[in-house]
Amino acid sequence: MKKMILSLLVLSSVAHSSELDSLIDTSNAIVDQIDRGIKLVGAAQEYSYTGSGLSDGTLSSTAHISAEQLQAYNNALSGMSTYQAFGDLQTVLEEKAYTELDMMDEAIGVFTEVVVDMIAVQEVAEVAEQAASPQEEAEVQTFVESNIEVLTITQEEVDTYNTSLDDIETHANNASAFLAVAGNKEAVEFLEQGIENANTTAEQTNIFYDSNQQWVAMGYNTTRNLTAVYLNGNDNIGLDLYVTEADILAAGSESEYYLTGPTAYSYDCFMNSDCTEL
Repeated sequence: MKKMILSLLVLSSVAHSSELDSLIDTSNAIVDQIDRGIKLVGAAQEYSYTGSGLSDGTLSSTAHISAEQLQAYNNALSGMSTYQAFGDLQTVLEEKAYTELDMMDEAIGVFTEVVVDMIAVQEVAEVAEQAASPQEEAEVQTFVESNIEVLTITQEEVDTYNTSLDDIETHANNASAFLAVAGNKEAVEFLEQGIENANTTAEQTNIFYDSNQQWVAMGYNTTRNLTAVYLNGNDNIGLDLYVTEADILAAGSESEYYLTGPTAYSYDCFMNSDCTEL
């Protein structure tokens, strides 16, 4: 694994941006034509003054610079106006956020599926709570005995539920952290200065969110130093993202995901569209 990581770092260290690659390719194409032209002119001088050789009369056209080559080169020059020698940190942060959002969505899919598999527990809770007499309690007993297989929750389902919840929180926090930093001009400029000081590019850095340190940190392939932006307001940038458990649960209670889920109303409402509560 260490050899693989080292190989990737070596490859990335010689990589150029698409803008620079384009400039290299298009300028060299014209240089090659000019080089060929100079050789043809030199040969013309040598042969013409001595009468010692002739071309077939078509070689000059092989050194012409075509309209396509000219346009490609000038376009590459224009493209360099937006070229970022140290990379595009904001794009790197946003792409990392989008990757985390994709993983969060996958985990939400797993969570939703297992909740649907286990949600019969809500019917059990509702039926049991509504039993107000011995007769109704007997009916609950009959209901459970008749549906024991459907109502039973397995350890595998619980493990899947717990793990998917952890994954959702992790990926959601990562995405939110990266997007917050990407959207803050001072934070981006601070990290960009770190990239310049390390003489590397944004694409070659290791950017990560650390919940224990409460920061988004950036490591380099050229130094062991870290550059970090705190997300708890404890620096001059002032990003303060942490919210309380009450705030999070309140936001969740108003979310579409919750309001279209099984526990916002009743089991029958969710499973059978019997939403008399609404």
